[in-house]
Amino acid sequence: MSNLISPVLAEEKKKTDEDVLLEVRNLKMWFESRSGFFRQQVNHVKAVDDVSFYIKQGETLGLVGESGCGKTTVGRCIVRIYQPTSGQIIYHGGESPVDLATLDRQKLRPYRQEIRMIFQNPYSALNPRMTVFENIAEVLIVNNLAQGQELKDRVASLLRRVGLRTEYMRRYPHAFSGGERQRIVIARALATNPRLIVADEAISALDVSIRAQILNLMQELQEEMGLTYLFIAHDLSVVRHICDRVNVMYVGRLVESAPAKSLYFDLKHPYTEALMSSVPIHNPRMRGKKKRIRLEGEVADPSNPPSGCYFHPRCKYAKERCTTEVPTLRDLGNDRFVACHFAEELDLSNVQSV
Repeated sequence: MSNLISPVLAEEKKKTDEDVLLEVRNLKMWFESRSGFFRQQVNHVKAVDDVSFYIKQGETLGLVGESGCGKTTVGRCIVRIYQPTSGQIIYHGGESPVDLATLDRQKLRPYRQEIRMIFQNPYSALNPRMTVFENIAEVLIVNNLAQGQELKDRVASLLRRVGLRTEYMRRYPHAFSGGERQRIVIARALATNPRLIVADEAISALDVSIRAQILNLMQELQEEMGLTYLFIAHDLSVVRHICDRVNVMYVGRLVESAPAKSLYFDLKHPYTEALMSSVPIHNPRMRGKKKRIRLEGEVADPSNPPSGCYFHPRCKYAKERCTTEVPTLRDLGNDRFVACHFAEELDLSNVQSV
């Protein structure tokens, strides 16, 4: 993207400014690495490189891409596990907008109650030395939200809300299945009555038979509590089921943004086309009629990305312009944005059969 927030994204945001809960502006997260003799040569891994988007109140925004594209890093910057290298994270949940990227640890505390995270692996997200009660109660105690009998009642209520029995409170995490552990993780995320939840691959570590149950639970909680989700995933069939809008990332940059229904029926970026071709086709009559697109070469190295469009070494539609000029995220109308020089000219695969 350009060095400034995309004018088209800014204009689109203004149309629904009252509905915007969070804005990410020109976010960068570069990790320092050293190499060479005595490790004197300093390099930077550009995990997130100039990303801008916004999330509306009450919606589910999907963030998708291959492993290593930077989507998890974006989520961790939003909840301030990482201190961004540069950029803004504007939260509109209070009386006035605040840039979370500039706040110190003490000033972040009230906002960490409103923005919570569900981590990918429920087996490592819970402290095995603490009971279920202690794992959930810790959040309430640290934030001075409950104590004594009220604390027990709050934890019991949270467990019931996620479909678990209250007598489970005194058990340890090892006594539960993966799906039950993820329900406990969700209960802990809900403990502070948040407005925004960053769900980082929330179902990818679960059995296929359990995933639908957790997705349905998340949707029920969203309707009940008015939650907003940033849903980070690589499974595009799941994203289609739960998300209102989808952002596609490649090597730290956004390459396409669109309403979920539009994205799945009308592709605009070659990378999105390749991702969609890997989605299993559930209609038996359509199987075998669409070929999976196998990208040549390797994913670009974020510490030494190619010139021009980062995707051009793997793109079968690439032209000379792609090798030298970085595409900006352009407005194609109907809330569609794409970072491709030739998006209007390409006739990409239609995947409405998935």
